[in-house]
Amino acid sequence: MPSPSLGSSFLDNRDMGLVLSDELLGTFVPIIIYWVYSGVYFLLGSFEVYRLHSKKDEDDKNLVSKGTVVKGVLLQQFVQAIVATLLFMVTGDGSGAAASAGSSTSLVLLVRQFIIAMLVLDTWQYFMHRYMHHNKFLYKHIHSLHHRLVVPYAFGALYNHPVEGLLLDTVGGALSFLLSGMSPRTSIFFFSFATIKTVDDHCGLWLPGNLFHVLFRNNTAYHDVHHQLYGNKYNFSQPFFVTWDWILGTYMPYTLEVKKGGGFEARPTKEFKDE
Repeated sequence: MPSPSLGSSFLDNRDMGLVLSDELLGTFVPIIIYWVYSGVYFLLGSFEVYRLHSKKDEDDKNLVSKGTVVKGVLLQQFVQAIVATLLFMVTGDGSGAAASAGSSTSLVLLVRQFIIAMLVLDTWQYFMHRYMHHNKFLYKHIHSLHHRLVVPYAFGALYNHPVEGLLLDTVGGALSFLLSGMSPRTSIFFFSFATIKTVDDHCGLWLPGNLFHVLFRNNTAYHDVHHQLYGNKYNFSQPFFVTWDWILGTYMPYTLEVKKGGGFEARPTKEFKDE
Protein backbone atom coordinates (compact mmCIF):
# COMPACT_ATOMS: atom_id res chain seq x y z
CA MET A 1 0.00 0.00 0.00
CA PRO A 2 1.46 3.42 -0.92
CA SER A 3 2.78 5.52 1.92
CA PRO A 4 0.68 8.56 2.91
CA SER A 5 1.87 11.86 1.51
CA LEU A 6 2.48 15.05 3.42
CA GLY A 7 -0.45 16.51 1.54
CA SER A 8 -2.80 14.61 3.82
CA SER A 9 -1.08 14.52 7.19
CA PHE A 10 1.99 13.42 9.07
CA LEU A 11 -0.28 11.29 11.19
CA ASP A 12 -2.83 8.85 9.85
CA ASN A 13 -5.56 7.59 12.14
CA ARG A 14 -6.81 4.79 9.89
CA ASP A 15 -7.75 1.49 11.53
CA MET A 16 -8.49 3.35 14.77
CA GLY A 17 -4.82 3.87 15.51
CA LEU A 18 -2.14 6.49 14.99
CA VAL A 19 0.49 5.53 12.44
CA LEU A 20 3.56 7.63 11.80
CA SER A 21 3.97 8.45 8.14
CA ASP A 22 7.00 7.41 6.13
CA GLU A 23 7.81 11.07 5.53
CA LEU A 24 7.91 11.86 9.22
CA LEU A 25 10.01 8.78 9.97
CA GLY A 26 12.35 9.56 7.07
CA THR A 27 12.92 13.01 8.52
CA PHE A 28 13.45 12.21 12.18
CA VAL A 29 14.61 8.59 12.50
CA PRO A 30 18.12 9.40 11.16
CA ILE A 31 18.39 12.25 13.66
CA ILE A 32 17.44 9.99 16.57
CA ILE A 33 19.85 7.31 15.34
CA TYR A 34 22.63 9.91 15.13
CA TRP A 35 22.44 10.73 18.83
CA VAL A 36 21.81 7.17 20.03
CA TYR A 37 24.67 5.73 17.98
CA SER A 38 26.97 8.60 18.97
CA GLY A 39 26.08 8.01 22.61
CA VAL A 40 27.19 4.39 22.37
CA TYR A 41 30.53 5.44 20.90
CA PHE A 42 30.89 8.17 23.51
CA LEU A 43 30.69 5.51 26.22
CA LEU A 44 33.09 3.17 24.38
CA GLY A 45 35.54 6.06 24.08
CA SER A 46 36.47 5.57 27.73
CA PHE A 47 38.43 2.48 26.64
CA GLU A 48 41.82 3.79 25.51
CA VAL A 49 42.70 0.46 23.93
CA TYR A 50 40.27 1.14 21.05
CA ARG A 51 41.12 4.79 20.44
CA LEU A 52 43.05 6.26 17.49
CA HIS A 53 43.94 9.24 19.72
CA SER A 54 44.11 9.44 23.47
CA LYS A 55 41.36 11.07 25.49
CA LYS A 56 43.91 13.69 26.52
CA ASP A 57 44.61 14.53 22.88
CA GLU A 58 40.88 14.82 22.25
CA ASP A 59 40.58 17.37 25.04
CA ASP A 60 43.81 19.26 24.28
CA LYS A 61 44.05 19.34 20.48
CA ASN A 62 40.49 20.11 19.49
CA LEU A 63 39.80 23.80 18.97
CA VAL A 64 36.10 23.81 19.84
CA SER A 65 34.18 22.81 22.95
CA LYS A 66 31.79 19.86 22.98
CA GLY A 67 28.94 22.18 23.91
CA THR A 68 29.53 24.25 20.79
CA VAL A 69 29.68 21.07 18.71
CA VAL A 70 26.31 19.89 20.04
CA LYS A 71 24.71 23.25 19.23
CA GLY A 72 26.20 23.23 15.73
CA VAL A 73 24.95 19.72 15.00
CA LEU A 74 21.45 20.50 16.28
CA LEU A 75 21.33 23.56 14.02
CA GLN A 76 22.30 21.49 11.00
CA GLN A 77 19.75 18.82 11.82
CA PHE A 78 17.07 21.48 12.20
CA VAL A 79 17.84 22.76 8.69
CA GLN A 80 17.89 19.20 7.34
CA ALA A 81 14.48 18.51 8.84
CA ILE A 82 13.01 21.59 7.18
CA VAL A 83 14.51 20.70 3.79
CA ALA A 84 13.35 17.07 4.10
CA THR A 85 9.82 18.20 4.94
CA LEU A 86 9.72 20.52 1.93
CA LEU A 87 11.21 17.83 -0.31
CA PHE A 88 8.60 15.26 0.73
CA MET A 89 5.84 17.82 0.21
CA VAL A 90 7.03 18.54 -3.33
CA THR A 91 7.62 14.91 -4.32
CA GLY A 92 4.86 13.28 -2.27
CA ASP A 93 2.48 12.94 -5.19
CA GLY A 94 5.16 12.51 -7.87
CA SER A 95 5.04 9.58 -10.24
CA GLY A 96 8.59 8.49 -9.36
CA ALA A 97 7.83 8.19 -5.67
CA ALA A 98 4.54 6.43 -6.38
CA ALA A 99 6.25 3.92 -8.66
CA SER A 100 8.87 3.23 -6.02
CA ALA A 101 6.25 2.71 -3.36
CA GLY A 102 4.30 0.36 -5.60
CA SER A 103 7.41 -1.77 -6.20
CA SER A 104 8.64 -1.71 -2.63
CA THR A 105 8.61 -5.50 -2.43
CA SER A 106 11.28 -5.82 -5.13
CA LEU A 107 14.64 -6.47 -3.50
CA VAL A 108 16.42 -5.83 -6.79
CA LEU A 109 14.82 -2.39 -7.02
CA LEU A 110 15.78 -1.51 -3.46
CA VAL A 111 19.40 -2.61 -3.97
CA ARG A 112 19.60 -0.61 -7.19
CA GLN A 113 18.22 2.50 -5.49
CA PHE A 114 20.65 2.13 -2.59
CA ILE A 115 23.63 1.79 -4.94
CA ILE A 116 22.58 4.78 -7.05
CA ALA A 117 21.98 6.89 -3.95
CA MET A 118 25.38 5.91 -2.51
CA LEU A 119 27.17 6.79 -5.75
CA VAL A 120 25.34 10.11 -6.09
CA LEU A 121 26.05 11.09 -2.49
CA ASP A 122 29.70 10.06 -2.75
CA THR A 123 30.21 11.97 -5.99
CA TRP A 124 28.56 15.14 -4.75
CA GLN A 125 30.38 15.13 -1.42
CA TYR A 126 33.79 14.31 -2.90
CA PHE A 127 33.85 17.25 -5.32
CA MET A 128 32.23 19.71 -2.93
CA HIS A 129 34.50 18.61 -0.09
CA ARG A 130 37.63 18.82 -2.23
CA TYR A 131 36.67 22.24 -3.58
CA MET A 132 36.18 23.55 -0.04
CA HIS A 133 39.75 22.53 0.73
CA HIS A 134 41.28 24.06 -2.39
CA ASN A 135 39.34 27.31 -2.35
CA LYS A 136 41.14 29.35 0.31
CA PHE A 137 38.15 31.56 1.07
CA LEU A 138 35.76 28.64 1.53
CA TYR A 139 38.24 26.72 3.64
CA LYS A 140 39.09 29.66 5.91
CA HIS A 141 35.53 30.86 6.48
CA ILE A 142 33.49 27.67 6.14
CA HIS A 143 35.15 24.24 6.02
CA SER A 144 37.87 24.96 8.60
CA LEU A 145 35.09 24.88 11.20
CA HIS A 146 34.80 21.10 10.78
CA HIS A 147 38.59 20.73 10.99
CA ARG A 148 38.66 22.33 14.41
CA LEU A 149 38.08 18.73 15.40
CA VAL A 150 41.65 17.55 14.92
CA VAL A 151 40.72 14.49 16.95
CA PRO A 152 37.29 13.48 15.60
CA TYR A 153 34.62 11.94 17.81
CA ALA A 154 31.24 10.46 17.02
CA PHE A 155 28.77 13.26 17.74
CA GLY A 156 31.02 15.74 15.94
CA ALA A 157 30.40 14.01 12.61
CA LEU A 158 27.92 16.68 11.48
CA TYR A 159 29.66 19.63 13.10
CA ASN A 160 30.01 22.02 10.16
CA HIS A 161 29.43 25.61 9.21
CA PRO A 162 25.69 25.94 8.43
CA VAL A 163 26.50 26.77 4.79
CA GLU A 164 28.60 23.62 4.46
CA GLY A 165 25.93 21.54 6.16
CA LEU A 166 23.39 22.82 3.65
CA LEU A 167 25.57 22.40 0.54
CA LEU A 168 27.42 19.20 1.38
CA ASP A 169 25.02 17.09 3.42
CA THR A 170 21.52 18.44 2.90
CA VAL A 171 21.75 19.10 -0.86
CA GLY A 172 23.74 15.90 -1.33
CA GLY A 173 21.08 13.92 0.49
CA ALA A 174 18.29 15.54 -1.53
CA LEU A 175 20.05 14.69 -4.82
CA SER A 176 20.61 11.08 -3.80
CA PHE A 177 16.92 10.79 -2.88
CA LEU A 178 15.67 12.33 -6.11
CA LEU A 179 18.07 10.71 -8.58
CA SER A 180 17.72 7.23 -7.10
CA GLY A 181 13.92 7.43 -7.31
CA MET A 182 13.52 5.97 -3.84
CA SER A 183 10.28 6.28 -1.92
CA PRO A 184 9.99 8.02 1.46
CA ARG A 185 9.84 4.58 3.06
CA THR A 186 13.11 3.49 1.43
CA SER A 187 14.70 6.79 2.43
CA ILE A 188 14.17 5.91 6.10
CA PHE A 189 16.56 3.00 5.74
CA PHE A 190 19.02 4.68 3.38
CA PHE A 191 19.53 7.83 5.42
CA SER A 192 19.65 5.87 8.65
CA PHE A 193 22.40 3.74 7.11
CA ALA A 194 24.24 6.83 5.82
CA THR A 195 23.98 8.42 9.27
CA ILE A 196 25.41 5.36 11.01
CA LYS A 197 28.25 5.22 8.48
CA THR A 198 29.07 8.92 8.91
CA VAL A 199 29.10 8.66 12.69
CA ASP A 200 31.27 5.56 12.50
CA ASP A 201 33.80 7.33 10.24
CA HIS A 202 34.22 10.09 12.82
CA CYS A 203 34.08 8.03 16.01
CA GLY A 204 37.87 7.82 16.46
CA LEU A 205 37.64 4.19 17.59
CA TRP A 206 38.95 1.01 16.00
CA LEU A 207 36.63 -1.62 17.43
CA PRO A 208 37.07 -5.36 16.92
CA GLY A 209 34.41 -6.91 14.72
CA ASN A 210 33.28 -3.61 13.24
CA LEU A 211 31.76 -4.61 9.87
CA PHE A 212 32.31 -1.13 8.42
CA HIS A 213 36.06 -1.66 8.80
CA VAL A 214 35.77 -4.98 6.99
CA LEU A 215 33.43 -3.94 4.17
CA PHE A 216 34.64 -0.39 3.47
CA ARG A 217 38.09 1.03 2.79
CA ASN A 218 36.53 4.37 3.65
CA ASN A 219 36.41 3.88 7.41
CA THR A 220 37.36 5.44 10.74
CA ALA A 221 41.12 5.31 10.16
CA TYR A 222 40.80 6.49 6.55
CA HIS A 223 38.91 9.60 7.57
CA ASP A 224 41.11 10.21 10.60
CA VAL A 225 44.07 10.58 8.21
CA HIS A 226 42.18 13.39 6.47
CA HIS A 227 41.72 15.26 9.75
CA GLN A 228 45.47 15.35 10.39
CA LEU A 229 47.70 18.10 8.98
CA TYR A 230 49.61 15.69 6.73
CA GLY A 231 46.36 14.35 5.24
CA ASN A 232 44.52 17.63 4.73
CA LYS A 233 44.77 17.40 0.93
CA TYR A 234 43.96 13.70 0.75
CA ASN A 235 41.15 11.23 1.50
CA PHE A 236 38.28 13.54 0.58
CA SER A 237 35.90 10.66 -0.19
CA GLN A 238 32.86 10.25 2.04
CA PRO A 239 30.84 8.56 3.29
CA PHE A 240 30.96 5.20 1.49
CA PHE A 241 33.64 4.46 -1.09
CA VAL A 242 37.17 5.68 -1.93
CA THR A 243 36.56 5.58 -5.68
CA TRP A 244 37.10 9.25 -6.49
CA ASP A 245 40.25 9.44 -4.36
CA TRP A 246 41.65 6.48 -6.32
CA ILE A 247 40.69 7.91 -9.72
CA LEU A 248 41.92 11.47 -9.08
CA GLY A 249 45.08 10.68 -7.11
CA THR A 250 44.03 11.99 -3.71
CA TYR A 251 44.16 8.64 -1.94
CA MET A 252 46.69 8.52 0.93
CA PRO A 253 47.62 4.96 1.93
CA TYR A 254 48.29 4.37 5.58
CA THR A 255 49.22 1.70 8.07
CA LEU A 256 47.35 1.07 11.30
CA GLU A 257 49.81 0.52 14.12
CA VAL A 258 49.30 -0.50 17.73
CA LYS A 259 50.63 2.11 20.17
CA LYS A 260 52.73 1.05 23.14
CA GLY A 261 50.46 2.70 25.67
CA GLY A 262 47.35 1.17 24.14
CA GLY A 263 45.17 2.12 21.23
CA PHE A 264 45.98 2.56 17.55
CA GLU A 265 47.50 5.12 15.22
CA ALA A 266 46.91 5.57 11.49
CA ARG A 267 50.21 6.60 9.87
CA PRO A 268 50.85 7.49 6.21
CA THR A 269 53.03 5.03 4.33
CA LYS A 270 56.71 5.80 3.79
CA GLU A 271 56.39 7.51 0.40
CA PHE A 272 54.05 10.08 1.90
CA LYS A 273 56.19 10.60 5.00
CA ASP A 274 59.08 11.54 2.76
CA GLU A 275 57.18 14.18 0.78
